[in-house]
Amino acid sequence: MPRMVWPASFAMIDTDWTGRHMFSTEQKSAIEAARAGWAQTRRLVVPAVEDVLYSPIPVLETGFVRAVDYMGGDSGIVQGARVSYGKGTRSTSDDRGLIRYLMRHRHTSPFELAVLKLHVRAPIFVTRQWFRHRTASINEYSARYSVLEKEFYFPRPEDIAAQSTNNKQGRADALPPEQAQQVLDILRDDASRCYDHYLDLLNEDENGEKRDPDRPAIARELARMNLPVNIMTQFYWQINLWNLLHFLRLRADSHAQYEIRAYADAILQIVQKWAPLTYEAFTDYMRDAVLLSGPALKVLRAAMAGQAVDPAQAGMSKREIRELADMFPEIASKLAR
Repeated sequence: MPRMVWPASFAMIDTDWTGRHMFSTEQKSAIEAARAGWAQTRRLVVPAVEDVLYSPIPVLETGFVRAVDYMGGDSGIVQGARVSYGKGTRSTSDDRGLIRYLMRHRHTSPFELAVLKLHVRAPIFVTRQWFRHRTASINEYSARYSVLEKEFYFPRPEDIAAQSTNNKQGRADALPPEQAQQVLDILRDDASRCYDHYLDLLNEDENGEKRDPDRPAIARELARMNLPVNIMTQFYWQINLWNLLHFLRLRADSHAQYEIRAYADAILQIVQKWAPLTYEAFTDYMRDAVLLSGPALKVLRAAMAGQAVDPAQAGMSKREIRELADMFPEIASKLAR
């Protein structure tokens, strides 16, 4: 018999965590209709994902991530790996062992059979990092066609930090509260002024009404140039599971920028519900694992054996030596600097 899927309640969609409406009335009606109807299917479904489908996970106070569609899951991955028929599973322990084997040996094809589609609301500067991952299908809100909403991302005071002196793309210590507030005042003032000028170029007020009937509106594709990159945008993002895990390995890492890491952490919540065995294997063999070069492995073995070792002579650079010492502090004193 085909499985009957009944979506969960719509409670999380009504308003966002700041009290502002997250979606327009038309958007909410479309989402309510999608969640309220029956869906009849013979395909493999994951009840934990069905329960949260369409519901947004809040990110950075003004953004969200929500799953809007998916294909496959753990059972589909093992089915593809075994090239079997029907459900294609044996027992959970068998499936777990196979998925961990596939992950451990980087047999990627079965993971590519699973696909997730997300709807994301994020600041433009975050999406510019996000879209560097050129392994997904993307469609973004068009500021050539529509007017962007007056909604911006502003960091929390505790997240405003000085430029790192040893990492050109990183932050150092957080600024004192009074200095952080000065930065926020500048960001808010600039964003408000730029948006006011944006509407002036469009010859519109905030309700979309024409300001001056005798003055032409500048084309939207030109007026948008005046907007800062902390204005919010939206996009749909469809990606297979293996490429998604690669994205998460980089963007959920402690070295990633805080803002995109917040989105990666939200997506991890969805992946854990969608493919829990794969999530576990990803955590063990990718996210919490380390990659060692041949020379580093040779040095590590020698140090563990109590032998005197010179990493430089083994072919390691100064940076690689520092990284190895950070990964294995118990042998740091044995590494000649």
